[in-house]
Amino acid sequence: MTTLLYGRPPAVFDPPGAATQVSPLIPGSTPLEDIPEGSADEIMIYAPPGVLERRHTLALALRALKPGGRLDAMAPKDKGGSRLKKELEGFGVEVGESAKAHHRRCVVIRPKALMGIDEAIAAGAPRLVEGLEAWSQPGIFAWERIDAGSLLLAQTAPGLKGAGADLGCGYGALATVVLGSSAVTSLRLIDLDRRAIAAAKQNVTDPRATFEWADARTVEAAADLDFIVTNPPFHDGGTEDKRLGQAFIRQAAGMLGKGGVLWLVANRHLPYEAELNAAFKRVRMAADAGGYKVFEAVK
Repeated sequence: MTTLLYGRPPAVFDPPGAATQVSPLIPGSTPLEDIPEGSADEIMIYAPPGVLERRHTLALALRALKPGGRLDAMAPKDKGGSRLKKELEGFGVEVGESAKAHHRRCVVIRPKALMGIDEAIAAGAPRLVEGLEAWSQPGIFAWERIDAGSLLLAQTAPGLKGAGADLGCGYGALATVVLGSSAVTSLRLIDLDRRAIAAAKQNVTDPRATFEWADARTVEAAADLDFIVTNPPFHDGGTEDKRLGQAFIRQAAGMLGKGGVLWLVANRHLPYEAELNAAFKRVRMAADAGGYKVFEAVK
């Protein structure tokens, strides 16, 4: 029996233990889009919050199921769960819905014929975003725009030099600016999202760049870098979590050599100052504008 699992559903939903993980946010997982059509017996989906991303994921899951296969999808009520049933019915399937632990859960037995699958898959697929002139995909952070915080960081940080890293690189917008400095010798682009790394590889073709699909908080910290740039995430599954940015700060300190510099941008309300001062020798706020603050921290 072929069982697939997308994401990390809460334990209350009894996620299968012996399943192939297919979430792009779990390094090493199998891409759901690579699962052969009609090959899976069961799929459990912890549905993502974005509409295009969620419909894309549900459509890929239904395509991967055998006729008669079982789809079990759930999401928090306020993060797409209340729309799950209607979205699934739009694919021409019958849906059994229940509520549990502030989630909506939908169970589907895949029929032979489906509706609108190809359209939903195409709507959430990678594309060259018009106006952005960069490859991206729904689900990637700020997927169809240049994030205002990253823009402020790019405008504030001076021309960098030496070996560096972009922690949480997204589709590569900030890395493109960093590599505009001829004094940069190498740049590691690191992101938890496989889709972001795939897009960054399309957008950043400079031979000084390398790409890592990994959790930036747990990559090797060899204290050998000259600089790090980062616009760290502060949401986990749609819920604000300041610990994410704090972990990025500690990780950056471990990756930088003595005298290395961290350039970090964050929303103004996030309390990162104490963590920065604990991990670095010198810290200054280099910019404060538009609801964002940029820090320069020297190890």
